[in-house]
Amino acid sequence: MAQSAPAAARSSQPFRLSEGGRIDRSRSLTFRFDDRELTGHPGDTLASALLANGVHLVGRSFKYHRPRGIVTAGAEEPNALVQVGRDPRTEPNVRATQLELFDGLGVSSQNRWPSLEFDVGGVNNLLSRFLPAGFYYKTFMWPAAAWETYEKAIRQAAGLGLAPSKPDPDHYDKTFAHCDLLVVGAGPAGLSAALTAARAGARVVVAEQDFLLGGDLLSDRTAKIDGRPALEWVAEAEAELRASDRVRILTRTICFAAYDHNFFALHERVTDHLAPADRPEGLPRHRLWKLRTKQAIFATGAIERPLVFRDNDRPGILLASAARSYLNRWGVRAGSEAVVFTGNDSGYATALDLKAVGVRVNAVVDLRAAAEGPLSEAAKAAGLRILAGHAVTGTEGDKRIARLRAAPLDADGKGVRGSGQEIACDLLVSSAGWSPTVHLHCQAKGSLAWDEAHACYLPDRSMQKGQAVIGSAAGAFGLASCLAGGEAAGREAAGALGLEAKASRKKTQAEDRDFLPMRQLYCVPSDKPLGQGGKHFVDQQNDVTAADLLLALREGYRSIEHVKRYTTTGMGTDQGKLGNLNAIGIVAERLGLPLPEVGVTTYRAPYTPVSFGAFAGRDVDALLDPVRTTPIHSWHERNGALFEDVGQWRRAWYYPKAGEDLHRAVAREVAATRETVGIMDATTLGKIEIVGPDAAELLNRVYTNAWSKLEVGRCRYGLMLKEDGMVMDDGVTSRLAEDRFLMTTTTGNAAPVLAHLEEWLQTEWPDLEVFLTSVTEQFATMTLSGPNARKLLAELCDLDLSTEAFPHMSWQEGSVAGVPARIFRISFTGELSYEINVPAGHGLSVWQALYRHGEKYGITPYGTEAMHVLRAEKGFIIVGQETDGSVTPLDLGMDWIVSKKKDFIGRRSLSRSDMADSGRKQLVGLLTQDPKVVLPEGGALVEAMRDATPVPMIGHVTSSYWSPNCERSIALALVKGGRARLGKTVLCPLEGGKTVPCTVVEPLFFDKEGDRLRA
Repeated sequence: MAQSAPAAARSSQPFRLSEGGRIDRSRSLTFRFDDRELTGHPGDTLASALLANGVHLVGRSFKYHRPRGIVTAGAEEPNALVQVGRDPRTEPNVRATQLELFDGLGVSSQNRWPSLEFDVGGVNNLLSRFLPAGFYYKTFMWPAAAWETYEKAIRQAAGLGLAPSKPDPDHYDKTFAHCDLLVVGAGPAGLSAALTAARAGARVVVAEQDFLLGGDLLSDRTAKIDGRPALEWVAEAEAELRASDRVRILTRTICFAAYDHNFFALHERVTDHLAPADRPEGLPRHRLWKLRTKQAIFATGAIERPLVFRDNDRPGILLASAARSYLNRWGVRAGSEAVVFTGNDSGYATALDLKAVGVRVNAVVDLRAAAEGPLSEAAKAAGLRILAGHAVTGTEGDKRIARLRAAPLDADGKGVRGSGQEIACDLLVSSAGWSPTVHLHCQAKGSLAWDEAHACYLPDRSMQKGQAVIGSAAGAFGLASCLAGGEAAGREAAGALGLEAKASRKKTQAEDRDFLPMRQLYCVPSDKPLGQGGKHFVDQQNDVTAADLLLALREGYRSIEHVKRYTTTGMGTDQGKLGNLNAIGIVAERLGLPLPEVGVTTYRAPYTPVSFGAFAGRDVDALLDPVRTTPIHSWHERNGALFEDVGQWRRAWYYPKAGEDLHRAVAREVAATRETVGIMDATTLGKIEIVGPDAAELLNRVYTNAWSKLEVGRCRYGLMLKEDGMVMDDGVTSRLAEDRFLMTTTTGNAAPVLAHLEEWLQTEWPDLEVFLTSVTEQFATMTLSGPNARKLLAELCDLDLSTEAFPHMSWQEGSVAGVPARIFRISFTGELSYEINVPAGHGLSVWQALYRHGEKYGITPYGTEAMHVLRAEKGFIIVGQETDGSVTPLDLGMDWIVSKKKDFIGRRSLSRSDMADSGRKQLVGLLTQDPKVVLPEGGALVEAMRDATPVPMIGHVTSSYWSPNCERSIALALVKGGRARLGKTVLCPLEGGKTVPCTVVEPLFFDKEGDRLRA
């Protein structure tokens, strides 16, 4: 619980300042880190609270298990990754720098055993000379038989935190939004742009990853705007924006991806800053925004680069900007004795701020031969000790830095003179300059240009209309430039929207300080050769050193993308935000090339990790793949049906009576359908209406047979192929009118077929005037099959159902049980059959009327399993069972349906010589020599068994059933050269060494003349 005990809190937080910062000192929050209970305040992050308690050691590095501490104060943090909470509310690899503190928060360090202080994995550091970059590519290649042992060890060591083992109790949302202008970043540039556009009447969304607005101004104690503290301007700007009904401000929201046509993805952490018990009912934990905007402004700021020097990874070594943020925003001094190591003027701002709160600054080590710039001059005036033209050549300390050595640099910066001097410190901050955050600009295909003066890449040219980069993200590092650039960008965006944004009558006054001049050293030399006596870490998260990069070059890699993958630099959760430019610079210097010629690595989404929950949203558990049921489903349940999933549909599988198993129930259903009448719910069949003057032409092109001359009122079976000539789907299509057809598809292929047709219409045949509409859900479909089907339907129908008036493969409109219906005389059972389509809302009542009137005929409901047996007795195929993406119509013996006179999708592929190869797998029937043996579906088929293995496989069983009408087992199979094997014997091996001999026959087992079908 929160406590009102500021005095006690201060005493338990020895590095917390007594005043200053943007935290609430009137309340204390208790949290736990590993086995320690600590305190902080509202407004803290976990990182600031840990530092306030003097905790610098927060984890162990990935490969070497070296002690690691907090480095940054933002999303670029490579080290301070923690495990939050307990199962089921646990999440690994959460950045402590972005985790807001709440009362009762529990976190643990990662990648250590048995404890953070004593980690057995630290032995890897002692063996580091044997574990260079790429060692796993070579070490585990031999002996090959040992790979399974290696794999277990590697998998055990891989990763950092632990994934939850139980279902997530929280929920997540996805939402869509549209606006005129998206402003990413709410620093001075972003706020200025948003204000200007909103005043002109634009609908604006401001996305800010922090929980406060203001950007870098939150960490600056001296910045002023119009003569007042800058944060007063920020507060006024925020109040104006929040008061506008045209502006939406999204805090705790990272715009992590930029796509084509100004489409952006944003990740909002809605309730992570609250204790689980305090989270409002109904609010999601995270929300994924899919946002489309007319204009976009990237005010994403810049990230300070660290200096790469020997043993630069000890806890207590921070970025200069991070130390300044902890000091001014959170009221935390990260140490008592500090050294500032910089190659530019911005490092001096941190030195001055540290000195102002009483931290002893033992030295400012400046790479530049002469300390120049306004802040350097202020440091001299303040009496700070400046070692110009010096470099930090190494650090010492166990689990926190204790001292360092600084030595004079050679004139060219490639070496140092002497061993230098030792300087005590428990805090070392470094600054190598600033890198604009250009990730979204590059994701949107924007180009970059190299800025030699600032040693960074700047946005050069936007490839998408309506996008702009402003502020320090565009290289405008001064406050006045940020404000002016934001106003100009907001005015330009408003103008592009057709709105008038008036220029401010009074120019905003602010200092315009840059960090130049600077000296850039991508790898700071030491008094020992690189790779000896210490490590120069470029990527701390992946333990990639400068020596690793040079090893990659010696191995022959030249592309920076290849070097990245070989060494894994920039491939952690921070995505190289800190280390990639240093890595590129080191590679460029060794290759003797200008840095721009080496290029940059690809900026990919997401900018920061996004939870799987946010991507899933509510589409989990039962909603992941929604269960679809027919209007008749309740009747099936009441009548004891068991169900199977077909696509997304829940279909009646079979209807067991007391004492019946699957086989007995199906045998009864099959026999009844052949002997009297069966009824099946066929609602799930895909139904697509094809309308337009070119409807018949479309069918001609997508089906293998001809359709132009099909008469209205008639139906035709069609076979659909992919471009490779392989069977994609089949079904019956009926002509409803001259310009209207109703296509049926298999249940599982309804959506793919519709997408297939739409793709061809939109990309290849846009000249065809055809419209497609899925009507699967609009109709309930029931099938009556059997000798008494006509008698039963005649009792409820107003049509002449005689064979002369209503022949096979025709349809008519009428009424069934008083409900308007389309009745199709088509059959998938080989029996006299009628498919009845009625509006879905009447499906149950019509089904019940048919069943009630059919009881005197012994009507029997049958499910999908009986349907399979019935169609297999007739040799009818099921796409996806007799086909597998490698089967052509010729393989199925269906060359009769392939037109020789017209073109269709897949025809050219069918003309290839190997498509007519007699050795291809062909559809045949199988009769086991023992009629009672039912073959396993999927069972392999061979010509003969032999001692030598493997035995060549000549095919497999596609469908296999007990047929009560044939009084024996039947099967369909795909067999190499099957039709040439008619009358011959093949074997089906079973488990235990048993084989089943089978005779190859035609794939037709019942009513071979088809008399029952046309009765």
